[in-house]
Amino acid sequence: MKSTFLMMSFILTTSLATWAQDTITYPTAEWDKAKAILMHTPGVELFDGVIHPYAGLFEYYFDVDKAAEEHRGYIAALEKNGIEVYTVRELLNQVPIEKLRQYAMETLTYDITNIEGVSEIESESYREYVIGEMSRGDLIRCILLRPTVTLYRTDTNTGVEAVYSHQPLMNLYFTRDQSITTPRGHIISQMNSSQRAFETEIILLCYEQLGVKPILTITGEGRLEGGDYLRGDDISYIGCGMRTNLEAIQQIMDADAFGHNTIAVVNDHKWWQMQMHLDTYFNIIDKDLCTLVESRYYAKEGDPEWVTVDLYTRKEGEKNYTLTHKDIPFVEFLKKQGFTIIPIKLEDELHYANNYLTIAPRHIMAVGNQSIELQEAFAKHGVTVEWIPLETLIKGYGAAHCMTQVIKAELSK
Repeated sequence: MKSTFLMMSFILTTSLATWAQDTITYPTAEWDKAKAILMHTPGVELFDGVIHPYAGLFEYYFDVDKAAEEHRGYIAALEKNGIEVYTVRELLNQVPIEKLRQYAMETLTYDITNIEGVSEIESESYREYVIGEMSRGDLIRCILLRPTVTLYRTDTNTGVEAVYSHQPLMNLYFTRDQSITTPRGHIISQMNSSQRAFETEIILLCYEQLGVKPILTITGEGRLEGGDYLRGDDISYIGCGMRTNLEAIQQIMDADAFGHNTIAVVNDHKWWQMQMHLDTYFNIIDKDLCTLVESRYYAKEGDPEWVTVDLYTRKEGEKNYTLTHKDIPFVEFLKKQGFTIIPIKLEDELHYANNYLTIAPRHIMAVGNQSIELQEAFAKHGVTVEWIPLETLIKGYGAAHCMTQVIKAELSK
């Protein structure tokens, strides 16, 4: 359920980060030159996730401090390319402190069901006092950890003791997922897993701080995660499968929020965690160059890896889309779009080779330590690759593309 606070109308706050919404150039294609990116360097909220990786939606245990160090290195590499990187923590630090306190009130819970002699009014008053005394840093920790204090009566010391638990936003560093950025603007996702649901509220708060109002929020039975969305200049590619459903896609089309006249709904029939999103098995380097993992590239009809496209189109000036083609083989469709496809072998796929970020035509940021064969394939097609050390972070089931949300671009000619 969306918090009452964040469902209020947006108030544009004054800060160095605030943009004028009508001056923003949103990307129309993956290969547009990235100018501004939203990211989140993981911190203390990540620890609860790594102590049981599967429950945290991660692949393996990994070192929280090393993950943060790698992430800062990735940001530095992006900034060397003239890209402005906004971090969630930076934006939260600019939120007026009273607004931050109001939001923290919705994330800190005192559970008094097991303690006698304490009224709801007394407990609420004490909670308000504590939040009122919190520093800005502790307010942000509270928001990211979402703590619950379960109280019990004791005969010693202060007379009360507690068990502490969290609902931490351990997946927040995958800032690709909580929203998508179309040529029209930002769409707020509705996450497929309940433990990630609160991440969208943080991203809403960040957009508010930037002075940007998203154009749509997915509701009801709709499920949308940003890793399923890729821009193709005059076409939107949207994965439909494990994490995103047709209801969300329909909501975006009904709201005329895609900003493209052609929508390619890419149907995944396998539902495998390693390929949970479209960007885990398909990605775009330039207007005529893309990658596809070999299991999908060589799949035959009837195989679990077989991918099909349902095509929704409309004429220029029309609002409504019509399903014009169904069950087009994905590889055939890509070739008809003029793409040369670089297949990615399993050994590279498992090292997140496909999950790169395109920051300009034929210029990508990718996970390092890939095969010589893949390096040669990129070189053959004139691709500039910056190999980023992300060995720790990729253990969380994501990589260079998943950790970024391109929010401003210089459009390719």
